[in-house]
Amino acid sequence: MIGICTAYYLARRGAEVIVLERGRLAEGASRGNAGMISPGHPPINGPGRVWQAIRSFGDPLSPLYVAPRWDPGLVRWLWAFARHCTESHLEYAMASLAPLGLATPGLFEALVGEEGLECDYRPSGYLEVCRSEGGLEAVRREARLIGRYGFETEELSIEALRDREPVIRDDLVGGFAHADGSTVNPSRFVTELARAAEKHGARIRSGLSVDRIEVSGDRVTGVRVGREAGPGDGKIVGDGERIEAETVVVATGSYSGGLLGQLGVGLPIQPAKGYHEDRDPDESGTPGLSLPCLLVERSVFCTPMDRFVRFAGTLEFSGWNHDIRPDRLEQLMRSASLYFDGVERADPLDVWVGLRPCTPDGLPAIGALPGFRGLYAATGHGMLGLTLGPVTGKLLAERILDGATSLPIEPFDPGRFLA
Repeated sequence: MIGICTAYYLARRGAEVIVLERGRLAEGASRGNAGMISPGHPPINGPGRVWQAIRSFGDPLSPLYVAPRWDPGLVRWLWAFARHCTESHLEYAMASLAPLGLATPGLFEALVGEEGLECDYRPSGYLEVCRSEGGLEAVRREARLIGRYGFETEELSIEALRDREPVIRDDLVGGFAHADGSTVNPSRFVTELARAAEKHGARIRSGLSVDRIEVSGDRVTGVRVGREAGPGDGKIVGDGERIEAETVVVATGSYSGGLLGQLGVGLPIQPAKGYHEDRDPDESGTPGLSLPCLLVERSVFCTPMDRFVRFAGTLEFSGWNHDIRPDRLEQLMRSASLYFDGVERADPLDVWVGLRPCTPDGLPAIGALPGFRGLYAATGHGMLGLTLGPVTGKLLAERILDGATSLPIEPFDPGRFLA
């Protein structure tokens, strides 16, 4: 998502762009996320998150789950994360993200309209649904927070919620409506935008993995790539091809830290695993949603999409792997049964797992990397990669081509981790 958006805005302005995709386009976190565009959504850092993480060690069905293991890198990351779970940092993060979020709806509208993207774009807003008074009060506090930065919400009684979405259970307590939200099929959005980028002159090469970024002195000179050893086996072997470039943008998601680490650049990225289960609403046992819903206490997004409903969520810190844990997948539908009528066991159309790149302060890394001319990062968006994809691409293209941006990106300076 982030790489294709950046390539699109660069190519649209006439830059010569090559996108290197190690597998197939939109097969990473961009394929299976919830498809929710939520411009005012705060970052994952916030008061109470540390205690939630501690409790998650013993509960594999917790929305936030840290797998018990010894991982010094994760320990350092969690320590830094804990230091940013304060009211003051949450205000700073919202003040930093709000200008980007406010620009987001217009950018999606323009991309879908001007480029004719066929991606099931629905500017329907979304609902936050609460089953407890504690959950509702937490959403009220969040609504007051984001309201100070220009994002409007509306509190709804359980009766008003059921008027908008009848499959919501009548024993819940209420919720909020977010009019500025929208949804897309994320995989189709990325592939459609890639087609538009190619129309503007970008070249997309799949099946190539960047082995290393090449530099001469303090100047980027290109990249060295490897190739997939066999169709679909994921094993990469070096073939020695060198691609020259005066500018390199690292938009490799959860793998950005490892690639940059070869240059001695310590970008603290941890992968947060998310799951989805797609189900057919025409089959018994699956609620036929008309509006996307966030199940507040369980942090599960439920998104009507094309001819299916996607149930997506969880924030699992278990390392760089794509292992599907059945208990984590079970959490999605078990949670849905607490909020919707008629949820029963049914065979899914698709199950999926992906890795979101998370920084310890909850803010993405966007901009030039210190120490190397021509080297830029666009990563670390956590759960906001889909939402902030277009605005990240637009601003980074401005930074590369103009040396300045139309919105402030100083809070996202990758150098903040390297001081």
